[in-house]
Amino acid sequence: MTLEKALNPAVVPMTDIGRRLDHEVDHGASQGSEMSTADPLQTVTPMITDAIDRQVLMVPPDRPLSQAIAAMGAVRSNCELTVGSSNIRHASCTLIVENQQIIGIFTERDIVRLTADGVALGALTVADVMTSPVKTLQQSAFQDIFAVLFLFRRYRIRHLPIVDEHNCPVGIVTPDSIRRVLRPANLLKMRRVADVMSTDVIHALPNTSVIQLAQQMAEHRVSCIVITEVDSQATDLREIQTFTPLGIVTERDIVQFQALGLDLQRLTAQDVMSTPLFLLEPTDSLWTAHQEMKTRRVRRLVVSWNWGSGLGIVTQTSLLRVFDPIEMYSIIESMQQTLNQIGDSSAQSLGKIPQSQEADRVADWLFDIETKLLGLSNGTDLTAEEGQRLVQGALISLQQVQAQLGG
Repeated sequence: MTLEKALNPAVVPMTDIGRRLDHEVDHGASQGSEMSTADPLQTVTPMITDAIDRQVLMVPPDRPLSQAIAAMGAVRSNCELTVGSSNIRHASCTLIVENQQIIGIFTERDIVRLTADGVALGALTVADVMTSPVKTLQQSAFQDIFAVLFLFRRYRIRHLPIVDEHNCPVGIVTPDSIRRVLRPANLLKMRRVADVMSTDVIHALPNTSVIQLAQQMAEHRVSCIVITEVDSQATDLREIQTFTPLGIVTERDIVQFQALGLDLQRLTAQDVMSTPLFLLEPTDSLWTAHQEMKTRRVRRLVVSWNWGSGLGIVTQTSLLRVFDPIEMYSIIESMQQTLNQIGDSSAQSLGKIPQSQEADRVADWLFDIETKLLGLSNGTDLTAEEGQRLVQGALISLQQVQAQLGG
């Protein structure tokens, strides 16, 4: 079965399920532990079953929108205006279900868009604002994270519901659920924050109203606004603007504010922003970013350099780009440069050109990785099993190269 066949482009009609799929968690966890002992790639790839979030918020289509938002925002927020345990996970989306079939989805970004447009939410149901049809993936076709990352990128989505053979919802996969189970130490340690960060950062002053922040998020299609103080420094050549990051306001916060019924016209950024910020530098490794996100339970980190003259953002989605087969080419190029340096130093020390046996082995492994990645990028008719074999073979060779080069 190909990914395209397993991917369901539409869904058929949905009753009040309003329940959470947590009865399979223990079973999935036990399967994951069994796989971890047998999987030679456990330092690189996650346990597949653990990447499915089975605690999914589901509601019927006639559910009042205000109730759905309250359910999504009833848990944790980064802002100080909400109460509750920070150990409880937030629902970043709601599945609209009828007759045990998914007919729509409603996300945090939809709430931000409606807020920015000034839509009165009180009289609406989720059916009025849901996105439909919904892209879903059959559980039998979910055999590695690379297929899901491809679908995220292709369809520009951040939520992929997983369904069984009857198209009944099993759970959902998001960048957050994938990141929580990643064991990517080797790949992430080889890349820097500068490799994946976005420098198109939307920022605002502390006195900006929250409704204006929501409007900026919707206009620029971003998930957060960085709150900064702006200063100007004159030099001999030109005036340089510097930005001091003070805090951040996210889509998730907007959901919380709506759930609490707050007046977003009167609230300002400085009233609600998460502060203080932990700042990354462009030279930090992606492993550092991954660990900080995990420790601080956040989905994005601000990057600052040159005393505030540069500003960037790293998100969990950008971290996952490292696992994109196309992105892996940059890793291969980096290793190839290291290999060439080994060859050069060997030639200088021995006074002759031939490479060592170790360098020959590394060259063979790099060629093997490149061949497999080319097969992935060109193989549009590959089955999920064939794609998985190519990915695993490439990762095994990659680990061998890392070990040989001391990575």
